Amino acid sequence: MALNHARSLKIAMNSMEPMRMIGSRTYAAGKAKKGSKGGGASDAPKVSSLSKEIKATTVVGANILKEGTDPKLRPDSEYPDWLWHLLDKRPALSELQRKEAEDLPIEDLKRYVKLDNRARIKENNSVRAKN
Repeated sequence: MALNHARSLKIAMNSMEPMRMIGSRTYAAGKAKKGSKGGGASDAPKVSSLSKEIKATTVVGANILKEGTDPKLRPDSEYPDWLWHLLDKRPALSELQRKEAEDLPIEDLKRYVKLDNRARIKENNSVRAKN
């Protein structure tokens, strides 16, 4: 019985290539079907078919409804004033700490309180954190 096992091991050791094919996982590189998720030449970026006039007069991609069209751009006077200040730079906590609290406008004072609370919470969390 032991001799039969030795022979089978010897045969298996001599022919390692078939064993590798059985014991390892391989992935087939098949042809991608039309409409499948495989990568290929069809994944190239598509050229926009919209004209420059349409791009300049509408907000392309803003329609979230199944039915309907993208909204048209309006003149700047029809938009609210606060819209134009959304991207303005706001002072950081260190800059707000350097100023006197009495001299700060109410918006900056609210921002100072919020940022200061956030910084204290982070500091307390780092002190209490397990090492």
